[in-house]
Amino acid sequence: MNTDTKAALRSAVFLDRDGVINDHRRFVNGPDDFFLFPYAAKAIAALNHAHFFVAMVSNQGGVGLGYMTEGDLVQIHAKMIREIAVAGAHFDALSYCSHAPKAHCACRKPKPGQILNLAQRHTLDLGSSYMVGDRDVDIMAGQAAGCKTVLVGAARLPNELRPDMHCPNLAAAVEWILSDALGAPLS
Repeated sequence: MNTDTKAALRSAVFLDRDGVINDHRRFVNGPDDFFLFPYAAKAIAALNHAHFFVAMVSNQGGVGLGYMTEGDLVQIHAKMIREIAVAGAHFDALSYCSHAPKAHCACRKPKPGQILNLAQRHTLDLGSSYMVGDRDVDIMAGQAAGCKTVLVGAARLPNELRPDMHCPNLAAAVEWILSDALGAPLS
């Protein structure tokens, strides 16, 4: 790879949706089920201000299982986008796997397909990127893609699966990412 191509690569933060961006006490099958965490928009805005490519990568098997339609999912994401925009935050990309959990597709986490596809389409440097999730499948997908990984929440992982950091929530994860990548804490 020549230095011009290397210079064009951008670092990314890939965020799982349920349990990271929004509360996941119940399944999110429609816009009325979506509750943004109060700190999420500010945390995403901090990543935007730090010039990270910010993408949501999410398994949404409820579509493949018939609990919701693609249209319902579009409405959920439209609500999420509106709510984070209030804090001046935005996503550079949204990616999701709508296949049923047992479909064995390459885009369903723990496989890294969503991350790899975004990296190819948007010239992203996965070695300087981060995957933030609340479950083992998120950490496995991030590691398989070559990203640093951050586990948020109280989930316990198998002993052999070790994220680079474990934080209580997205706000703390972003503070660590900014410190790790830029040496600048979240203010």
